[in-house]
Amino acid sequence: MNKPVVVIGMGEIGSVFARGMMKLGYPVVPVTRDMDMAIVASDESEPEMVIVAVAEKDLHATLSKLPDTWCDRLVLLQNELLPRDWAQHGLTDPTVISVWFEKKKGMDSKVVIESPAYGASAKLLQEALATLNIPVVTVDGEAALLFELVLKNLYILTTNIAGLEAGGNVRELWLEHHELACEVAGDVLDIQEYLIGEEVDRTALIEGMLNAFDGDPEHGCMGRSAPARLERALAIADEAGLDVPALRRIATAKE
Repeated sequence: MNKPVVVIGMGEIGSVFARGMMKLGYPVVPVTRDMDMAIVASDESEPEMVIVAVAEKDLHATLSKLPDTWCDRLVLLQNELLPRDWAQHGLTDPTVISVWFEKKKGMDSKVVIESPAYGASAKLLQEALATLNIPVVTVDGEAALLFELVLKNLYILTTNIAGLEAGGNVRELWLEHHELACEVAGDVLDIQEYLIGEEVDRTALIEGMLNAFDGDPEHGCMGRSAPARLERALAIADEAGLDVPALRRIATAKE
């Protein structure tokens, strides 16, 4: 019998991963907000993997309480994720997937582009999500993973923050508010470079973002988390001493 898969956070995205693993014959052990992970880990000390599917705002609190026996079998999937997020908890080599599909209540999953994954459990994730017709591509090496994480951050932050001013969908953002999109993207990449401590290939990242725009042109820009994303981005910019003029202009207009 297959080892169980622990899923921490059984929201819309967590339920997708749980369903895919069950279709492959893996028992799923859910961990909800009101459950003690240590108690669950006492029964399930050696699961196949531990999928952390909590929202990004809850990630660090979750990782700080993670039982030691689970630390070497993690799967992370949050937006705004970078290596520093798991490194600060002393975690090494988690499997990471950059999720490029949407799942809303009462609706089936909607794929934007392939979701890249890297790490020991990447292949198994690929097989599990394939049972739900969600494509996953495995990437080679930490540099490739870092590119994919920055790309997702660029997409999420640019569309959400620019959407606070422009509204609409990603096609309209690029075609009708091109200058705004480019200005916000430039500020976002300034922040990403500060966070990872190195320069990025901005041309390749913009091309990747446009590929995602083409994958779902009607995708709305401004989600519920947009104001919080802008606030977090500005806090990082202040810490780094970055100008980020487009982000500051948008924030001032919203006051």
